[in-house]
Amino acid sequence: MMRIGTVLLCYLFFYSKADAQLKEPYKPLHGGSYSGTAVQASPDPLIRYQWKNPRAADSLQVYFLPPKKISGVPVQSFVQNKNLITVNGKGDLLFDFGTESAGWIEFESDDLADSVEMSISEYNEPAIVNAGAQNPVKTKRPVKYGNRYRLQLNEELYEGVRFAWIHVKQFSKPWHIKNVQLVCQVKPVNYKGSFYTNDTMLNRIWYTGAYVVKLNMLQDYFGAILMERSDRHSWTGDAYPAQATALAAFGNYDVVKKNIAFTSGQDNGIAAYSVYWVLSLIDYYNYTGDTKFLKAYTANADRRLERAFREYDTLPNLGFMGWDERLGAGFENTQIREAQNTYRMLCINGWRQFAKAMSSVNENNLAKKYQQYAAEKIKQLLADKKIADQFGIHAVSEAINAGLINESIIHLLSASLFADRLNRLSYSPFNQFFIIQAMALAGQNADALTTIKDCWGGQIAYGGTSFFEVYRPSWNGILNANDAPPNNQCGYTSLAHPWGAGVTKWLTENVLGIQPVKPGFKRFTIIPFLKDSLTQVKGTMPTPFGNIAASFNIQSGDCEITIPPGTIAERVGLPKGGRPIDKITLSKKLPGNSVGYRIETISNTDEDSNYIYLKNVQAGNYKIAITYKILNASRVLPLEPFNYIIQSFAQDSTTGGNWTRKFGKDGYVLFGYPDSAGSKKIPSYIDSVTLKKNAIVIWDSISPDEAVLENPNSKKQLAAAIITRDPEATNQTMTIDVAVKGNHPYKLTMYFLDWDKKDRRSAIEIFDAETLNIISPVQLINHYEKGKYISFAFDRSVRIRVNHVRGQNAAVSGIFFDSAD
Repeated sequence: MMRIGTVLLCYLFFYSKADAQLKEPYKPLHGGSYSGTAVQASPDPLIRYQWKNPRAADSLQVYFLPPKKISGVPVQSFVQNKNLITVNGKGDLLFDFGTESAGWIEFESDDLADSVEMSISEYNEPAIVNAGAQNPVKTKRPVKYGNRYRLQLNEELYEGVRFAWIHVKQFSKPWHIKNVQLVCQVKPVNYKGSFYTNDTMLNRIWYTGAYVVKLNMLQDYFGAILMERSDRHSWTGDAYPAQATALAAFGNYDVVKKNIAFTSGQDNGIAAYSVYWVLSLIDYYNYTGDTKFLKAYTANADRRLERAFREYDTLPNLGFMGWDERLGAGFENTQIREAQNTYRMLCINGWRQFAKAMSSVNENNLAKKYQQYAAEKIKQLLADKKIADQFGIHAVSEAINAGLINESIIHLLSASLFADRLNRLSYSPFNQFFIIQAMALAGQNADALTTIKDCWGGQIAYGGTSFFEVYRPSWNGILNANDAPPNNQCGYTSLAHPWGAGVTKWLTENVLGIQPVKPGFKRFTIIPFLKDSLTQVKGTMPTPFGNIAASFNIQSGDCEITIPPGTIAERVGLPKGGRPIDKITLSKKLPGNSVGYRIETISNTDEDSNYIYLKNVQAGNYKIAITYKILNASRVLPLEPFNYIIQSFAQDSTTGGNWTRKFGKDGYVLFGYPDSAGSKKIPSYIDSVTLKKNAIVIWDSISPDEAVLENPNSKKQLAAAIITRDPEATNQTMTIDVAVKGNHPYKLTMYFLDWDKKDRRSAIEIFDAETLNIISPVQLINHYEKGKYISFAFDRSVRIRVNHVRGQNAAVSGIFFDSAD
């Protein structure tokens, strides 16, 4: 027996027979076996489970997951003996299940003597979400079924769960807890794709992307948000990268086909999402060659793209382009110029891809129409001499995705924008997918891999086992592993969001290098990307003809490819790895012989500086031995640091409300006062201070308190602040825009006050007001019950975004201006 501090448990699946009153909504895991390959890089507990013939019509199933770690506070209140926990006092039990799951928490007790509460979360504190959810606070008394206790937070039961708690609030005598488990739901689907490199992080990224898509495959459609926030339905745009990843990782064509049909009548009121639906249809066609399905929805796609053409110049109400500040911060300002330009480039991309698909099925009139639409708007675009001033990272990326990389102005812009490690990062993995697609098309795979590690690798480094709705790498500098993340314009941040999974498809297509040339992979290319420290890649791509398999190693020179019957590898790139190739030996497996290979004559090749290409390789299994003239050791190139313009911040938690001695010599704004109360003095170099999305709270207008800001123009003091409007949906943030006249160096100080001691924890982001590029690492402000100042220096206009992390809301009582030191 042992008291619980942190106890590692064996990672096994078990099913404890519950009381007959308790019924699961789906049948336990069935129809397959643990016959697949174990993959260390995968967070999926069912990575080895293989269903015999999973189909889109299959119901969800449930499996049972025990915790990997148990922690009790205080330790003396809980004693563990195997799967039995004796409760000896009040306290909290924390269960870490090791991976994000779509499930609900249960435990058994034969002698529970007191009432308990239970909680779940994706991070290491009990979760909260916005108003509109059935239970916004993810803490509740469990429902009793005989001797089993289940936390039921919504009608569908499942939530996004990594962590769970049992809170013992009362204690009268010892009692016992046993068989704590997550009941997890899963859609039957098998991994047909695979991915491996000598870079462990890239492997983890591929499998994490696949897993988050699998988590969000619901009974009848692809979901979009695992944590219940009152918006559980299929989002057509979110589904685009999720479905793309499903095609590459699972080859579950019927499930993707079903979701495209399911979403064919909607666009969620978002103009771009209508175009993404068309791109999903084309992705499905390119991967499957399903001409019948494409033709069945051709008229639908035509209507969507025709409307996009009619509205191209005047623009519709975009509704949403992304959570990134440069795209209008979600729903806040969707008609911002960068969002408009990005949408227009997306339309051109949709027209060109649709024209190509129509040409392949002999719909020549439609092909010609959309070729002309694209040509007309491209000509109009290139005639505008202000593109360089108007296009940012998102618009340039979509222009490249639309096929404009060879246009000189786009090429020059992309070279500059893609070189900036910080500002080529978008705020969401959804928009980042389109950026890395463009980087690959621009030949910037090496920098794209750095961005992939910054974005998706950073989420894994934080502790994620699924990908997030939004993420900034600087979070990892202010948060411990699995801490509550900042919330923001997207509301309460989801840590299991399949729209961030597109990187999995990207890695298969651009590192393993397998891409279709003809629909259904009847003809395809295999052109791996190996360079510097990335020296080995192997994996599979599912196709209707069977799996394409490839393996390349530029250290040993050993390579292998499998080309399914009925297909042709139009080009196979044998990587030079920065070295000349001396000799290539190609051997083909003999039919009906599991061991023997026959050396083949190599005659149909060409080359460039990076590859020797085998051309039109017929179906079969091949071994390729490459002999390099020079043996090069792999090398790791140093990375330039993130180029933050503002890197230095000062926090002050001792001055309290007595600011006049230290801050605000040039000016100040005290929040919560009426304008007539003399509560602000705007410096001569500041044009305006504008607040958006905030509410105002006045806690107290009578009682003196050392933490309340002095008012130098009045004896009257207010305990007041601007606050975020939690828990309203998407109002977990507010902005302060400071417009500066010219370039005037100044120091800006903000005062955070948690006057009513609501355990507030807040984060701030700072943006250049003109470019809306982020210019500093995210800063965390906590423990500000007695007031806390944070200061930074700059010389131009800024936008400050104040985000709720935990507590009732974020609260700022004033800002102060001083000349820069």
